[in-house]
This record gives sequence, structure tokens and C-alpha cells, in this order.
Amino acid sequence: MSNSDYNNEKGSIKIADDVVGVIAGIAATEVEGVAGMSGGIVGGIAEILGRKNLSKGVKVEVNEKEAKVDLYMIINYGVRIPDVAWNVQENVKKAIENMTGLSVVEVNIHIQGVSFGLSAKEEDGK
Repeated sequence: MSNSDYNNEKGSIKIADDVVGVIAGIAATEVEGVAGMSGGIVGGIAEILGRKNLSKGVKVEVNEKEAKVDLYMIINYGVRIPDVAWNVQENVKKAIENMTGLSVVEVNIHIQGVSFGLSAKEEDGK
């Protein structure tokens, strides 16, 4: 696990990659149209065991002053994918930069699936 270090006259601040990953995961799921994050096999096992992984579906690469983020997402059926991806990129970039002071140079979106759950609930309600 790598950390981002900030040194000043009062001491140093270390931000773990996992922290940046959690911030990115939460910011991504706040965007309308995102059904959830795709965690693969490891994420599925953690959920079965009852531990919710807030950085599921997030890969972060943090250097001294900048971060690169890859997000693996599942989106809702019926949304416009480029619009949702753009909103996720903006929300994640803003959240990481505001909370950590790191400069986000890349937010790569990987759509792993489409969730039909939302549209099925809407149809049942009609």
C-alpha cells in the first residue's frame, strides 16, 4: 500500500491509496444512473462475508501530488452512458481534489454491466 506524503514545517501528512479509493467509490455511486461498482470475485466474496468494501470497483494510483483512478461500474438500463460517465468523472475528480489536495490527472471509466433492476421496479409500479 502506497501513501501520498505532504511535508511542511508542522510535520507530514500521509494519505493512503485506500482512502483515495473510498472517496472515489462514494463519489461515483452518488451520480444518478450508476447502479453500483463492479468488484469482481474478490468484492463478491467480501459482500458474502458481510464486509462492505467502500473501494470496490476502484483502482487508484497515487504519486506524490497526483492521482489516477480507474472505476469499474454497473449502470442502470435506459441512461445515456456518455453522460453518466462524464458526470462520474467530474464528481470523482472534484471530491478527491477537495478532500485530499491531490491533482487528479485521469479518471478512467470501465462499464462492466447494465442493471435492469430499476426499470423492472418502475414497471411493477405502473
